[in-house]
Amino acid sequence: MTITVSSLTEAAYIALMTADAVEKANSTRLLAAKWFSGDITDIGNKSLPDRPARPEKPNLKDPNDVPRRKLTTGTTGRSALLHAIAHIELNAIDLAWDVVARFPHENMPKGFYDDWVKVADDEARHFLMINNRLKELGSFYGAMAAHDGLWQASQKTAHDLKARLAIVPLVLEARGLDVTPPMLIKLRTVRDDKSADCLQIIHDDEITHVAAGKRWFDYLCERDNLEKISTWQNMVRQHYHGFLKRPFNTESRDKAKFAAAFYEPLAD
Repeated sequence: MTITVSSLTEAAYIALMTADAVEKANSTRLLAAKWFSGDITDIGNKSLPDRPARPEKPNLKDPNDVPRRKLTTGTTGRSALLHAIAHIELNAIDLAWDVVARFPHENMPKGFYDDWVKVADDEARHFLMINNRLKELGSFYGAMAAHDGLWQASQKTAHDLKARLAIVPLVLEARGLDVTPPMLIKLRTVRDDKSADCLQIIHDDEITHVAAGKRWFDYLCERDNLEKISTWQNMVRQHYHGFLKRPFNTESRDKAKFAAAFYEPLAD
């Protein structure tokens, strides 16, 4: 695959507008490599779409209309779980590229772009890994319905980088740290260690993604002379409907330097 690109925001646009899921992931990995090798140096200022391109399948539904997953010793339940994770990872690729290119007016340091290009690359690697595991189980990405909740969260915060960081990495991705360990236990209980190993890789990488969100949220608060905890809590109240759900994986959240003083007061 050969891609010619003149700026990082153009790279983001190319990835966002690639509809095929596997091609999007592979393009992301190539574009990230170009950034880290120095083939791309200019940030640029490319206008982004309101929504990324998406494959025809899966059908996107309201989150309440997507059937609940139940793990069994057969492959159906495990495939449904992995399909949901693949969908999350695909959305996460786009969310990372969107945060790279949506806010050029913030004039962020190069380290910000390094972090979020790495996140995009990680999410692409995760998607390809889970998609390959689905194929081994006789399924594929697109075989089941999925929901559109993750991208809706990005649309609600498209106007404000602090709000985007407050919600996407520090609510949604942090929630992934909480729910993954029980999934690991269930997968190992049904002797699917291969799928569990995939989820362990994702969990460990997600700690670094939450840490990146926290690092750059703190940076913006310090730059704008805002108190961090109250600012985060106010943004969650404004942009996220409902309480944060216990139990929290405090061990992994602490590794991401995301202290309980932020989220405990907003828990159900």
